[in-house]
Amino acid sequence: MIKRLLAITPCIVLGFAACTADAKETGGTVIVNARVVDGSGGPSRNVNVRIVGDRIVLVGGFEPSAADTVVDAHGLILAPGFIDTHSHHDQGLLEKPGALAAVSQGVTTIVAGQDGNQNYPLADFFIRLEKSPAAINVASYAGHGTLRGMVMGKDYRRRATAKELSKMANLLRSEMQAGAQGISSGLEYDPGSFSSANELVKLAKVAASYGGRYISHIRSEDQYFWQAIDEAIRIGREARIPVQVSHIKLAMTRWWGQADRLIAKLDEARASGVDITADIYPYRAWNSDFSWLVTLFPDRDLDRREGAKYILHDMLSPEGIVLPHYAPNPAYDGMNIAEIAKIRGSDPKTTLMELLKADTAMVGGGHSGSQMLGFAMNEADIEAIMTWPHSVVSSDGDLWGVHPRGFGTFTRFLGHYVRERGVVGLEEGVRKITSLPARHVGITERGSIREGYYADLVLFDPGSVIDRATTAAPHEPSVGIERVWVNGQLVFDAGAITGNRPGMPIRRATIKSH
Repeated sequence: MIKRLLAITPCIVLGFAACTADAKETGGTVIVNARVVDGSGGPSRNVNVRIVGDRIVLVGGFEPSAADTVVDAHGLILAPGFIDTHSHHDQGLLEKPGALAAVSQGVTTIVAGQDGNQNYPLADFFIRLEKSPAAINVASYAGHGTLRGMVMGKDYRRRATAKELSKMANLLRSEMQAGAQGISSGLEYDPGSFSSANELVKLAKVAASYGGRYISHIRSEDQYFWQAIDEAIRIGREARIPVQVSHIKLAMTRWWGQADRLIAKLDEARASGVDITADIYPYRAWNSDFSWLVTLFPDRDLDRREGAKYILHDMLSPEGIVLPHYAPNPAYDGMNIAEIAKIRGSDPKTTLMELLKADTAMVGGGHSGSQMLGFAMNEADIEAIMTWPHSVVSSDGDLWGVHPRGFGTFTRFLGHYVRERGVVGLEEGVRKITSLPARHVGITERGSIREGYYADLVLFDPGSVIDRATTAAPHEPSVGIERVWVNGQLVFDAGAITGNRPGMPIRRATIKSH
């Protein structure tokens, strides 16, 4: 047992004072002349930070030793690494381990397994990440849709039987024991869209018994939004589990201007004992497979013209549906429905129906790969939700997706919403992307600049930090992020990834089921 303890980082075993003393002889990395915004929400401090190995060992007014590598921050902001609590940057991460999209905007930890989908089995995924590390840390939820699909196969368009639900629960127990943060659902997507609230409550209770959480792409983000919020609250209350609403939005013109109503509903739930929180991305447009719009047609019948009318008049607009990629006809890539209708000499409703028919026919009703952006949100609502004390910023982004959020979420938040719009102050803005998301997800020893915490750090210029990714050029790295460290190693420097891959899987501490 003693040998095992000594094999762990010496700072943990010997204490950080001893580790710091030892670093004076062996050397560490000391960042000087930084304005440290530590993630707590408190005011910045002009202090130095020493890193030894993968940990922060000293924060204060000390002098570097002769053996230290000194990094002069030149008055820039040093913050904890940003934590993305709703991310799809795990997709393709083994092939693109440098994770440019993430680290170039300051993200050091992502939380995957979103919208009901996960890398299964999680134990194997974590082992692969340990054998072939990436530049970023990865935590993950277990995916309700993944587990449901494994049990029910193609016969999922119905309620699960008691026997099927028992099988799902057993699969979830295995995933929780492997270190899942909890269970995620994607209730606008198949197969999760056919599940009942009772099914979700029962599975959420399993996750809760391990100290886990429930995160949900709720059942409707538009027409039945308020009922969907009520369902999320119900699941939290009945399962006694913390709930996070994924990429929360008022994604329908009918609901614009009702952010106060939403916040009041969430606050009421919290006051009644439901630990409900939310994440939000700083964009007016959402992104999905184009074929997802089929689910909005009555009975999924693409000859039902009222479905197209609802999409184009109540929810979006002909100009508000942009197709970055349309598989049946790439000539339409980058166009909106209004533009395509004009080219085809048709009206927008007919055009939308015909485009969807061609897209779904391409792969027999599956996903062709066609993508859409839906400009459905109102800026005033986005800002109001951002200021809610229990909301955090997340990307919902990819390593190489069609939405600019994959490369620009966190720098857009810091540059546009914090610096230019003043929606929240700098210290509160940093808290919303560091310590608060760590607390929401249950990630320990990250999200703050504190002695003993992992050395996930971001050095950035608050005066210039901004996103450059756009809908036309979604893969443009941000500016203003100077350096990024993950577990004490520099992964991004002077606008480029370094090649270091110190990231690790983050497994939730196993709590005995009861």
